Amino acid sequence: MISNFDDITIVIITYKSKKIIHKFVKKIPINIKTIIIENSEDYELKEKIERDYKNISFFLKKNDGVSSSLNYAASKISTKYFLQISPDINFTYKDLSLFKKLAKELNDKFAAIGPRFVNVNNKSHKQIKEIKEYDAIDSIHGSCMFINKKCFEEIGKFDDNFFLYFEETDYCYRAKKKGYNSYQINTSKVKSFGRSIDIDRRDKKISNILIWHFIWSKYYFNKKKYGDILTFIIFIPTLIRTIFKICLYKISGNEKFLKYKYRLDGLLKSITNKKSNLRP
Repeated sequence: MISNFDDITIVIITYKSKKIIHKFVKKIPINIKTIIIENSEDYELKEKIERDYKNISFFLKKNDGVSSSLNYAASKISTKYFLQISPDINFTYKDLSLFKKLAKELNDKFAAIGPRFVNVNNKSHKQIKEIKEYDAIDSIHGSCMFINKKCFEEIGKFDDNFFLYFEETDYCYRAKKKGYNSYQINTSKVKSFGRSIDIDRRDKKISNILIWHFIWSKYYFNKKKYGDILTFIIFIPTLIRTIFKICLYKISGNEKFLKYKYRLDGLLKSITNKKSNLRP
């Protein structure tokens, strides 16, 4: 049992994660408050988890995305801090002491604190220099974020318009504009196994839905950051390439055209200010 963490709540956002959630919650110390937001109507899972784990509060919610779920979880939190963590992360809970120590050094003024990921592509996953104990960073990866609830509310929480992707990037960006930096601690190391839901990402339909949301969110975030006109100019090459590939693969009879059709639809929806409404 780990002591001195009664001011922290663990937050887990899930969607049809029955196969992995049981294994994950077994590793959480029983004296740490935990909230699970399940974005499906899995009443059986709720009943079993609440029966087996007295430290866990389990809520079922309509699937409105990660941002909406995290904001909902925050409304249920009574502790000073919370750790939002994905069930595909291998995390050592003793490392919470490292987060709390840095939080005190920062006088509790920060957007988020996150660990170092040890099995990621350095080009796509930006991290601080490995020789440093900790340092400021533009954005913390959303799968493991340590947050002060008061700062979270002052920053403006997550933007509910994001269903998936870029919600943490937007949060950290808005936070920095308000004077709240994000930090990475290299002495806390985690691994991601890339499987947080019971859906096969190799399934082409699911893969295409993820592609749709990625481009929608990417454009929406840039629009918030740079404005309508500049963002549209930035994405003109992406728009042209996508249309070209749809035509190319359609003519050649290659089913890849469907992937780019989803990308185009997501991009056009974001350009025309349509909501992120595609669901599994």
